[in-house]
Amino acid sequence: MYHFFRGHHRQMHGHGHYHRGGGGRGPKMFDAGAMRYVVLQLIAEKPRHGYEIIKELAQRAGGAYTPSPGAIYPLLSMLLDMGHVSASADGNKKLHTITPEGEAFLAENRQMVDAVMARISQPVDENEDLRSLMHALKEVIILRARDYTATETRLAQIRAILKRARAEIEALD
Repeated sequence: MYHFFRGHHRQMHGHGHYHRGGGGRGPKMFDAGAMRYVVLQLIAEKPRHGYEIIKELAQRAGGAYTPSPGAIYPLLSMLLDMGHVSASADGNKKLHTITPEGEAFLAENRQMVDAVMARISQPVDENEDLRSLMHALKEVIILRARDYTATETRLAQIRAILKRARAEIEALD
Protein backbone atom coordinates (compact mmCIF):
# COMPACT_ATOMS: atom_id res chain seq x y z
CA MET A 1 0.00 0.00 0.00
CA TYR A 2 1.34 3.43 -0.88
CA HIS A 3 0.67 6.48 1.27
CA PHE A 4 1.49 9.29 -1.16
CA PHE A 5 -0.07 12.05 0.87
CA ARG A 6 1.94 11.41 4.02
CA GLY A 7 5.36 12.04 2.49
CA HIS A 8 6.47 8.41 2.63
CA HIS A 9 5.42 5.11 1.22
CA ARG A 10 5.78 1.56 2.34
CA GLN A 11 5.38 -1.53 0.27
CA MET A 12 4.26 -4.71 1.93
CA HIS A 13 6.25 -7.84 1.21
CA GLY A 14 5.00 -11.29 2.22
CA HIS A 15 4.54 -12.29 5.85
CA GLY A 16 3.63 -8.78 6.98
CA HIS A 17 7.10 -7.27 6.45
CA TYR A 18 7.40 -3.82 4.95
CA HIS A 19 10.10 -2.27 2.80
CA ARG A 20 10.23 1.50 3.16
CA GLY A 21 10.43 3.10 -0.24
CA GLY A 22 11.11 6.53 -1.59
CA GLY A 23 14.81 6.63 -0.73
CA GLY A 24 16.16 5.75 -4.14
CA ARG A 25 15.49 2.04 -4.36
CA GLY A 26 13.46 1.05 -7.34
CA PRO A 27 12.67 -2.13 -9.17
CA LYS A 28 15.52 -4.57 -9.47
CA MET A 29 17.45 -4.43 -12.71
CA PHE A 30 17.82 -8.21 -12.61
CA ASP A 31 17.56 -11.07 -10.15
CA ALA A 32 20.36 -12.61 -8.09
CA GLY A 33 20.85 -15.39 -10.66
CA ALA A 34 21.64 -12.88 -13.38
CA MET A 35 23.73 -10.82 -10.98
CA ARG A 36 26.00 -13.85 -10.49
CA TYR A 37 26.91 -13.74 -14.21
CA VAL A 38 27.61 -10.02 -14.11
CA VAL A 39 29.81 -10.12 -11.02
CA LEU A 40 31.73 -13.11 -12.31
CA GLN A 41 32.23 -11.40 -15.69
CA LEU A 42 33.57 -8.26 -14.00
CA ILE A 43 35.99 -10.34 -11.93
CA ALA A 44 37.03 -12.24 -15.08
CA GLU A 45 37.93 -8.92 -16.70
CA LYS A 46 40.22 -8.10 -13.78
CA PRO A 47 40.47 -9.00 -10.09
CA ARG A 48 38.25 -6.70 -8.05
CA HIS A 49 37.19 -5.72 -4.55
CA GLY A 50 33.47 -5.72 -3.71
CA TYR A 51 33.38 -1.93 -3.66
CA GLU A 52 34.97 -1.81 -7.12
CA ILE A 53 32.26 -4.14 -8.44
CA ILE A 54 29.54 -1.84 -7.10
CA LYS A 55 31.18 1.24 -8.65
CA GLU A 56 31.81 -0.51 -12.00
CA LEU A 57 28.20 -1.66 -12.27
CA ALA A 58 26.95 1.84 -11.50
CA GLN A 59 29.27 3.29 -14.14
CA ARG A 60 28.29 0.75 -16.81
CA ALA A 61 24.61 1.35 -16.10
CA GLY A 62 25.14 5.09 -16.54
CA GLY A 63 24.02 5.72 -12.98
CA ALA A 64 20.61 4.12 -13.62
CA TYR A 65 21.43 1.21 -11.31
CA THR A 66 23.71 0.75 -8.34
CA PRO A 67 23.68 -2.57 -6.51
CA SER A 68 23.69 -2.46 -2.74
CA PRO A 69 26.53 -3.93 -0.68
CA GLY A 70 23.85 -6.25 0.74
CA ALA A 71 23.46 -7.73 -2.75
CA ILE A 72 27.14 -7.87 -3.74
CA TYR A 73 28.96 -9.16 -0.66
CA PRO A 74 26.74 -12.22 -0.05
CA LEU A 75 27.04 -13.01 -3.76
CA LEU A 76 30.82 -12.84 -3.54
CA SER A 77 30.68 -15.27 -0.60
CA MET A 78 28.49 -17.60 -2.65
CA LEU A 79 30.91 -17.44 -5.61
CA LEU A 80 33.73 -18.28 -3.19
CA ASP A 81 31.77 -21.25 -1.81
CA MET A 82 31.05 -22.45 -5.35
CA GLY A 83 34.74 -22.26 -6.22
CA HIS A 84 34.15 -19.74 -9.01
CA VAL A 85 36.36 -17.09 -7.40
CA SER A 86 39.20 -17.01 -4.93
CA ALA A 87 39.89 -14.18 -2.51
CA SER A 88 43.17 -12.88 -1.23
CA ALA A 89 43.82 -10.30 1.45
CA ASP A 90 44.59 -6.86 0.05
CA GLY A 91 45.00 -4.65 3.08
CA ASN A 92 41.70 -4.77 4.93
CA LYS A 93 39.84 -5.75 1.73
CA LYS A 94 39.47 -8.96 -0.22
CA LEU A 95 40.63 -9.08 -3.82
CA HIS A 96 38.50 -11.51 -5.82
CA THR A 97 39.99 -13.41 -8.74
CA ILE A 98 38.22 -15.81 -11.10
CA THR A 99 39.17 -19.50 -10.87
CA PRO A 100 39.29 -22.03 -13.71
CA GLU A 101 35.90 -23.29 -12.49
CA GLY A 102 34.51 -19.75 -12.74
CA GLU A 103 35.94 -19.35 -16.24
CA ALA A 104 34.32 -22.65 -17.28
CA PHE A 105 30.99 -21.51 -15.79
CA LEU A 106 31.17 -18.25 -17.76
CA ALA A 107 32.05 -20.11 -20.95
CA GLU A 108 29.12 -22.52 -20.50
CA ASN A 109 26.78 -19.57 -19.98
CA ARG A 110 28.33 -17.10 -22.45
CA GLN A 111 25.05 -16.30 -24.19
CA MET A 112 23.34 -15.40 -20.90
CA VAL A 113 26.38 -13.45 -19.68
CA ASP A 114 26.51 -11.39 -22.87
CA ALA A 115 22.76 -10.71 -22.78
CA VAL A 116 22.84 -9.52 -19.16
CA MET A 117 25.94 -7.38 -19.73
CA ALA A 118 24.27 -5.79 -22.79
CA ARG A 119 21.18 -5.02 -20.73
CA ILE A 120 23.25 -3.16 -18.16
CA SER A 121 24.90 -1.05 -20.85
CA GLN A 122 21.68 0.02 -22.55
CA PRO A 123 21.12 3.74 -22.16
CA VAL A 124 18.06 4.55 -20.11
CA ASP A 125 15.57 6.83 -21.83
CA GLU A 126 14.21 8.94 -18.98
CA ASN A 127 10.90 9.23 -20.83
CA GLU A 128 10.52 5.44 -20.89
CA ASP A 129 12.15 4.48 -17.60
CA LEU A 130 9.46 2.86 -15.42
CA ARG A 131 10.69 4.52 -12.27
CA SER A 132 10.60 7.97 -13.86
CA LEU A 133 7.14 7.33 -15.25
CA MET A 134 5.84 6.19 -11.85
CA HIS A 135 7.24 9.31 -10.17
CA ALA A 136 5.73 11.55 -12.86
CA LEU A 137 2.36 9.84 -12.38
CA LYS A 138 2.57 10.27 -8.63
CA GLU A 139 3.39 13.97 -9.01
CA VAL A 140 0.47 14.67 -11.33
CA ILE A 141 -1.93 12.77 -9.06
CA ILE A 142 -0.84 14.77 -6.04
CA LEU A 143 -0.97 18.03 -7.98
CA ARG A 144 -4.47 17.39 -9.35
CA ALA A 145 -5.88 15.88 -6.14
CA ARG A 146 -4.50 18.56 -3.80
CA ASP A 147 -5.50 21.45 -6.04
CA TYR A 148 -7.87 23.67 -4.04
CA THR A 149 -10.36 23.44 -6.91
CA ALA A 150 -10.40 19.62 -6.78
CA THR A 151 -13.98 18.45 -6.60
CA GLU A 152 -15.25 15.09 -5.50
CA THR A 153 -16.00 14.42 -9.18
CA ARG A 154 -12.36 14.99 -10.13
CA LEU A 155 -11.17 12.76 -7.28
CA ALA A 156 -13.58 10.03 -8.39
CA GLN A 157 -12.23 10.35 -11.96
CA ILE A 158 -8.63 10.02 -10.72
CA ARG A 159 -9.57 6.93 -8.69
CA ALA A 160 -11.30 5.39 -11.72
CA ILE A 161 -8.29 6.04 -13.97
CA LEU A 162 -5.93 4.48 -11.43
CA LYS A 163 -8.17 1.43 -10.99
CA ARG A 164 -8.32 0.91 -14.77
CA ALA A 165 -4.55 1.28 -15.12
CA ARG A 166 -3.95 -1.19 -12.30
CA ALA A 167 -6.38 -3.70 -13.82
CA GLU A 168 -4.72 -3.39 -17.25
CA ILE A 169 -1.24 -3.89 -15.79
CA GLU A 170 -2.36 -6.88 -13.71
CA ALA A 171 -3.94 -8.43 -16.84
CA LEU A 172 -0.63 -8.39 -18.76
CA ASP A 173 0.94 -11.76 -19.57
